[in-house]
Amino acid sequence: MPKKLFVLAGEVSGDMHAAGVVAGLLGRRPDVRVFGIGGERLRELGAELAYDTRQMSIMGFVDVLRHAGFLKKVIREMKARIREEMPDVALLVDYPGMNLLIARFLHDLGIPVIYYIAPQVWAWKEGRVRKIRETVDRLLVIFDFEVAFYSRHGVTAEFVGNPVIEELHEEPQHSVSDFRKEHDVEEGAVLIGLLPGSRRQEISMMLPEMLRAAEMLAGNRNAVFLLGRAPHLDYRWQDHAPAGSRIRVVECPGYDVMKYSAAAIVTSGTATLEALCFGMPMVVVYRTGWLNYQIGKRLVKLKSISLANIVSKGLGSTERVVPELIQHEANAAGMAREVGLLLDDPVRAGKMRAELLEARARLASASPSRAVSMVIEEYL
Repeated sequence: MPKKLFVLAGEVSGDMHAAGVVAGLLGRRPDVRVFGIGGERLRELGAELAYDTRQMSIMGFVDVLRHAGFLKKVIREMKARIREEMPDVALLVDYPGMNLLIARFLHDLGIPVIYYIAPQVWAWKEGRVRKIRETVDRLLVIFDFEVAFYSRHGVTAEFVGNPVIEELHEEPQHSVSDFRKEHDVEEGAVLIGLLPGSRRQEISMMLPEMLRAAEMLAGNRNAVFLLGRAPHLDYRWQDHAPAGSRIRVVECPGYDVMKYSAAAIVTSGTATLEALCFGMPMVVVYRTGWLNYQIGKRLVKLKSISLANIVSKGLGSTERVVPELIQHEANAAGMAREVGLLLDDPVRAGKMRAELLEARARLASASPSRAVSMVIEEYL
């Protein structure tokens, strides 16, 4: 009988990171059967997926409650499938709300649990540490400071490096001149990035404000705006722009935005960490529904919300490398003001770039995907 690996990656970034691990594993053990929840990357590797990340992309307290029936159905079906298949090992990637419930079920069945990209319990819901201690066999973390944090709570965590660094090494390298020629952008135009997020809720909340900020920035500049869009999202940016908008927008992959922009507006999330790795000057923004915000600000205990600041300055630090505009401050005027300061002050932008690249060194690892796949192979 072939060995079986259960994978649960409920978000687009999780699918990407899980796919790197599975690809490495299948390269050495092509007989392994992979099943569970994931996205396009895992499907391309032959994984048997019961649900797609597009169905699972639910964020915020209110949306979770709204989709509670669906989420319960998914958990019920996953438990039935796990009991039927009895995998040899499980790989859980990020997505803690569901993964910690599944971890308990797997543990009770005696199935080894490998958790890659640990829940950010250092930010909120510290009580989840107990669940991790009781149900997870190997905790593989992507930030070096997490090792000490979990150690203080009686959990052994292994730092494997950050998959973002690994994925950047695989990116094709082109010059900004080549990029301009490809998209017919004149040399004198300043390139300004817009990264509104990878979830539909984020697009509807953040993109209209970003485009209004773009209008303001274009008022006294020869600017072209690079809009990074997640490949799984289908929308027209024009539908979110102010009436009569005349800004020039080039749609391209997110990494192109980070490589070629002089500065960018970035929705808080994984993209801020990726932008850090490129040393891209940025302003980090975030908005959510009123109720989500009221609940969140009472639970989250960090001084900064962006990974760019947390990695650069550490947990609990009040210092910031990049500005953050949250909730009502995340408006078009604020975004345009902060980006304008970076564009008009090369010294300020250069200092930010240098600090971000210095922080990148602490994420380095030769190959976290390989490290994780080797751990899985131990259990197989």
